[in-house]
Formats: sequence, structure tokens, C-alpha cells
Amino acid sequence: MASQGHEDIANKAGELKGQAQVKKDELVNKASDASQTATDKASSITGSAKESASETTGQASSFIQQTGEQVKSMAQGAAEAVKNTLGINKD
Repeated sequence: MASQGHEDIANKAGELKGQAQVKKDELVNKASDASQTATDKASSITGSAKESASETTGQASSFIQQTGEQVKSMAQGAAEAVKNTLGINKD
């Protein structure tokens, strides 16, 4: 009978060890899935940020070009006004 008790304990220990292994594997898989999800989200956010930055850069470049053209036009207008005032305008 004592031998039977030891076998029962050994069987129960083996069963618990198996359950613990299954639980450990489940937790490792969940952690791996969570890590992959976080990586995917970070990648998506990075891509969106790059896209947005590129678009903003394009808009800023266009704005600067337009502003430069306006300043050039105003300077030419001012130069013409000065020439007219001084009477040295060729037109």
C-alpha cells in the first residue's frame, strides 16, 4: 500500500508538471503574440509618421517657393517704382 501511495503521488506530480508546462507554453505564446502586435503597431505608426512628414515637407517646400516668388515680385515692383520716381525707367 505504501508503494501505491508513492505511485499516486508520482502520477499526480507528473500530471501537475504537464499542466504547468501547458500553462507555461500558453503564456509564452500570449507574450509572443503581444510582442508581435506591438511591433506591428509601432511599424504602422512609424510608416504613418514618415508619410505625414514627407507630405508636410512637400507642402512647406511649395509654400517657401510661393513666398519667394511673391517677395521677388514685390522687389521688382519696388525697383520699378524707384526708377519711375527718379525718372530713369527705360519703359
